[in-house]
Amino acid sequence: MIDRRTFSTRLLASAALGIAGAPAWAADDQRPIHLLVGFPAGGGSDAIARLLAEKLKDLLGRNVLVDNRPGAGGQVAAQLLKAAAADGTTLFLSHDHTISILPQVVKKPGFAPDADFVNVGGIATFVNGLAVSPGTPAKSVADYVEWVKTQKGGKSAVGIPAPASTPEFLVQLLAKKYNLDLVAAPYKGSAPMMADMLGNQIAAGVGSVPDFIEYHRAGKLRMIGVLGGRRQGALPDVPTFSELGFKGLEDEPFYGIWAPKGTPAAFIDTFTRALEKTVAMPEVHKQLTDMGLNVGYMSPRQLATRERAYTDVWAKIIKESGFQPQ
Repeated sequence: MIDRRTFSTRLLASAALGIAGAPAWAADDQRPIHLLVGFPAGGGSDAIARLLAEKLKDLLGRNVLVDNRPGAGGQVAAQLLKAAAADGTTLFLSHDHTISILPQVVKKPGFAPDADFVNVGGIATFVNGLAVSPGTPAKSVADYVEWVKTQKGGKSAVGIPAPASTPEFLVQLLAKKYNLDLVAAPYKGSAPMMADMLGNQIAAGVGSVPDFIEYHRAGKLRMIGVLGGRRQGALPDVPTFSELGFKGLEDEPFYGIWAPKGTPAAFIDTFTRALEKTVAMPEVHKQLTDMGLNVGYMSPRQLATRERAYTDVWAKIIKESGFQPQ
C-alpha cells in the first residue's frame, strides 16, 4: 500500500516529467483519431477518407473518425489542423489544392504546409477533367467548343469545386486556346457542383476524376477530357488534354495525409505503416482504382517530393495566367 507522502511525491514527479516535455502520445493510446476533410460529405475526398478510416481503425485498434470541415477549398480544415494539438489525435486528408495551390493564390491562408504540417503518407495520384451535364449535347471537347460558339454565343459558365483552384486555371486555359468567354463558377466543394450539373443548372464542370467517374459510368454526365500525360485506366476512351494540344499539364495531383508539426515521430511511424498496409489491401486498392485514382502508397519523403514537384508546375501556370493572390 502506498502512503500519502509517497503518492504525492510520485504525482509531483509525473507532473515534472510532463512539464519537461514527455511525449503526448503512447503506443497504448486509445483516443479516437479525427481525420479532417476540407470538403462536404458526398464528394470524392469524403469517400476516400471513409474507406481508409474503416480499415485503419482495425489496424490501429483506435477509432478513426472522418470530420468534414468544408470551407474555402480546404482552408478551414487546414487552419484547424495547424491549431490542433500535436498529439496524434488530429490528421488531415487532402488533395493538392489545399497543400500546393492555396498557399500560392491566397495572401494569408492562415497556414504554411512546410512550417505547420508534417507529411504522414500519400495514397494515390489522380487527374482533373472536364465533364458536361446531361443536357449538354457535346461528346468531345471539339463538340463542346462548337456548342458554346454556336448555341451560347461563345460564352458559358463552367463549374469548379473551389475558387482559385487548378480547375479554375484549366478553365482559363480552355478559354484562351479556343477563343471562348468561359466563366469559372466556384462552388463550396464538388458535391454541390455535381448537384447543379446533374440538374442541368450549369452546362459543364471541371473537377477530379473521383468526383465525376460514377456519374460518367451511369451515363448521367460525360467526361470529355482529362489532364495528365496518359489516358486513365478507368477512362480509356477519354483523351488527355495533352493529346488535344495543351502543354505542361502532364503532372498529376495527389492525395495525402498530414499531421500538425510536432506530432510524435513514433505516432507518425505507426500510422504510416498502417496506411501502407491499408492501401495495399486488394479490396481497398480496387475501390480506390474504381474511383479513378492511380493508387500507390507514398512514404512521407515521397509525398514531400510529389508535393514540391506539383507546386512548382502550377506556380509557373499561375504566374503566366496573371492571377494575383487575393
